[in-house]
Amino acid sequence: MKKIELLIIDDERNTREGLKRALSNKYEVSVASNAKLAINYILEKNFDIVLTDLRMPELDGMNFLKRVNSMESRPICIMLTAYGSIENAVEAMKYGAYDFLTKPVNLDNLEIVIGRALESVKIKKENINLKRELASKYAFENIIGKSTAMQQVFDALKQIAPAKSTVLLTGESGTGKELAARALHQLSNRSDKPFITVHCAALSRNLLESELFGHEKGAFTGAAEQRKGRFESADGGTVFLDEIAEIDPSIQIILLRILENKIFERVGGSTPVEVDVRLIAATNKDLKKMANKGEFREDLYYRLDVLQIHMPALCERKDDIPLLLKYYLDVSNKENERNIISFSPHALELLIDYDWPGNVRELRNAVERMIVMARNEIIDIDDIPVHIRYKDSDNPLSQIIPDNKVLNINENEKLMIIKALQKCNGNRTEAAKQLGISRRTIIRKIKKSGLDL
Repeated sequence: MKKIELLIIDDERNTREGLKRALSNKYEVSVASNAKLAINYILEKNFDIVLTDLRMPELDGMNFLKRVNSMESRPICIMLTAYGSIENAVEAMKYGAYDFLTKPVNLDNLEIVIGRALESVKIKKENINLKRELASKYAFENIIGKSTAMQQVFDALKQIAPAKSTVLLTGESGTGKELAARALHQLSNRSDKPFITVHCAALSRNLLESELFGHEKGAFTGAAEQRKGRFESADGGTVFLDEIAEIDPSIQIILLRILENKIFERVGGSTPVEVDVRLIAATNKDLKKMANKGEFREDLYYRLDVLQIHMPALCERKDDIPLLLKYYLDVSNKENERNIISFSPHALELLIDYDWPGNVRELRNAVERMIVMARNEIIDIDDIPVHIRYKDSDNPLSQIIPDNKVLNINENEKLMIIKALQKCNGNRTEAAKQLGISRRTIIRKIKKSGLDL
């Protein structure tokens, strides 16, 4: 494996040669006695890391950073100086330095910083690749997915969209059924006409009937004037009925008539209203089983199930999780004015391993929470919500101790630690502050209590 290329710039010979000897076992090290010479080296060779002094003759470290920062392919720059100050550190970061360390340099700290810098660059490159993937073949009408299951969904949407037939979208809550419905509308010949969504479970029977079909003046108390319903307003376009399994049997009869004859009456009226509407319905329940049990009209079920697309659960398409995480990271960064770069490899592994029972909706909410709460530019394991970090059966924070149980001193201390960690979403530093102890102390007490966190 090719070694990392590292360049050391320092006008003091002992310093640059000493650093070279210390780092040569891990890196391919070159040295330069001044910044002008170093720039020539960088133009000739692609260095991964540059360690530069601040005060040097002719061209100092700050001006060197300005020059390097303007290069198309610039290395990671870490400034080393005996003249450390907050002002210098801020200015160095402003001109593109990854970090600022004071001399004499602690080699262990230096290697940690180099390691973090290289990991940061690796993640940034991976992010660029993910953005390219999202911008090309893995994004379809705002639906993200490269897995075989999602590619099959995309193919079905493209094939079904031009048809006039009713579509039934099935799948768990949060799998993107409404996005699929919108994609069908946008790809159809009706895309210039209204797309109207109705969440059936959110309305009572009377409200839903009036919402869907409209009402005549005086049809009921408060009906001061005639009102068009969603079907009439969507004439020529598409109506999307979400959670259709929840609608009342009396409304099911009207829907059946619309599907068969494209005619209905407003509530309180007798004049037929004719509409040209494509119906897309969605459910997270098994309508066929409901029809067999008499819980849903069988004739309506067969009218709805002309064309069916099943939206797979997120646990069935784990290949899509990195893409979704990156997509929602960018969205949440923009919405919350943050600049989080990405997820650490360990955090990413944990998020991929999680089953996501709330599907894409849960993932989006979790990403936004992590973006808002993150303390560093890369989200790590400590930033992940505790219910995701641990499986319920393995999560010591899910322990419930009855209020009426008599606790000894050790049990009481354990309970206090659990409650503090619960309150702080598993963050040990914050929990330690809540308890008025140091982070080192809480870690020791966690081990002593057998919480195995």
